Amino acid sequence: MSTRPSGGDLHSPSGGDLQSPSFSDLVGRMNELLSASLTDDWPNVPVDRAEGIYFHATDGRRYMDFSSGMATANVGHRHPEVVEAAKQQIDRLIHGPVGVVMYEPILRLAHELLKVVPPGLGSFFFGNSGAEAIEGCLKLARYVTGRPGIISFYGAFHGRTYGATSVTTSRVKYRKHYEPMVGAVYPVPFAYCYRCPYGHCREECDLECLEGVRRLFRHVVSPDEVALILVEPIQGEGGYVIPPVEFLQGLRSLCDEHGILLAFDEVQTGFGRTGSMFAAQTFGVTPDLMAIAKGIANGFPLSATVARKDLMDRWTAGAHGTTFGGNPVSCAAALAVLRVFEKEQLVERSRRLGEMALGRLVEELGRLPGVGDVRGKGLMIGVEFVEPGSKGAAGSKTPDSAAVKRVLTRCLDEGLILYPCGTDGQVIRFIPPLVISEDDLNRGLDILVHAVKG
Repeated sequence: MSTRPSGGDLHSPSGGDLQSPSFSDLVGRMNELLSASLTDDWPNVPVDRAEGIYFHATDGRRYMDFSSGMATANVGHRHPEVVEAAKQQIDRLIHGPVGVVMYEPILRLAHELLKVVPPGLGSFFFGNSGAEAIEGCLKLARYVTGRPGIISFYGAFHGRTYGATSVTTSRVKYRKHYEPMVGAVYPVPFAYCYRCPYGHCREECDLECLEGVRRLFRHVVSPDEVALILVEPIQGEGGYVIPPVEFLQGLRSLCDEHGILLAFDEVQTGFGRTGSMFAAQTFGVTPDLMAIAKGIANGFPLSATVARKDLMDRWTAGAHGTTFGGNPVSCAAALAVLRVFEKEQLVERSRRLGEMALGRLVEELGRLPGVGDVRGKGLMIGVEFVEPGSKGAAGSKTPDSAAVKRVLTRCLDEGLILYPCGTDGQVIRFIPPLVISEDDLNRGLDILVHAVKG
């Protein structure tokens, strides 16, 4: 039976004097009103507003957001300069679309981004989301090389559109019931040193993870049929997995050797998160293409496929397009984000606070029997949980997602929002806004450490 009030249309001016349902009433109907794919998540706190590092809930509680709006609010929620830039742009132009008209924010943003992306990347195609930026990388690589093959990595998450899902392997749930996927995609093992797919430890390893790509070339697909190697320089949803720098350097060398393009998915690692503006700079490896989103506009929908100019120039009119990509308001917000980064020295701040936070977590949690690994770059830190007794070199390192759920719940009870990742949900990702004060960062660390030990 419908729960909708009778007597008129709530959305119609002529719908009578019906009282609109309260927010709490609507939250109670959440599962009725929204897709389960949206509502079946963690922790679904009803919030009224956000500011800085905090979500303010409808019950009056305040939560520290150490998910940064899923690695998006790098300069904090509703940063005044970002809000003001968006307001000013709304008063001038809300929608173009680009191509039909041309407007200053999109051109100025491209000009400013050239100053911070890795050298050699010189042209932008703006979209709305990280998945769109990945689609751009896939399409551009196939278009300019004339080759079909795409190499991706186990544990990768690149998005939920069809092409992005086809190169995503962090969890089978993202792919289930969607076969057949986009063809000629070849996943290989990632350099996950804590859980080496080849059974080695880093000290004795000869980077057999790179040999996995070479083995693919010998047995499955000829390298001259491969357009692109797509990799997250640090895996996000897959568990905040940090590869050795030699792995990324080796991928660069393999691509150069065989005329294959290398793309970095920097949707989550970008905009100061790893202690450099982009992880490419953290590792000192420059790709041919890059997907950026999330932190670019601090919550306004915006992304970009970034490429070498010679590649982008071959993407002719009509080969790719967008209606909403590069929205003027989003571009204005992104320009404000870049100004905040420079003014508040957020890249250096991420590096400094990240070193402090990682040091504390290693010292206070790293020896606990249920903590298998603590790893991070900048303010992108993962704590991996294993069943006690299984963490040693000879142990099974059995993932302990139940422990993660307990810790997340305890943290939430103390006013701290964190979020899980990893194929088995066995990792807590620690991604506070880069503007966080040292005192607030330590307070969040105190809550996490106490929750783990509790």
